[in-house]
Amino acid sequence: MEAISKKIKSSNLKVTPQRIAIYKALYETKSHPTAEMLYNDLKDNYPTMSIATVYKTLTAFKKAKLIQELNLNDSSFHYDINTDFHSHLICTCCKSIFDYDFSVFSEISEKIENETGFCVEHTQLYFYGKCGECQKQGNN
Repeated sequence: MEAISKKIKSSNLKVTPQRIAIYKALYETKSHPTAEMLYNDLKDNYPTMSIATVYKTLTAFKKAKLIQELNLNDSSFHYDINTDFHSHLICTCCKSIFDYDFSVFSEISEKIENETGFCVEHTQLYFYGKCGECQKQGNN
């Protein structure tokens, strides 16, 4: 908990129990949850936390570059604590989201910067298809 508090504080954000809980929940999952999913996971242990608090906290974390927001063209944004360049694999059947370290990002960004002078600040790359489990089960 102390490491999470330091991380939040070093981003010039106020440290609150709710912010610690939200950051910890993101840190402990690979599922790329939505704000609603986080709220539902945390509301029993934090009964005074509102969905608005979750949204405001995620916005603050995003602005502080503690997390990244994923726009997967569905009804809600998803959140990822991994802010390093990496791509996402999205299963069109079960809607699972997987991280994939695509090291070519840094090479492409460097090439763009060298050839055009354009400074790449952020990159997101999504691959849509069927995960191995859905393929085994014959899901469409």
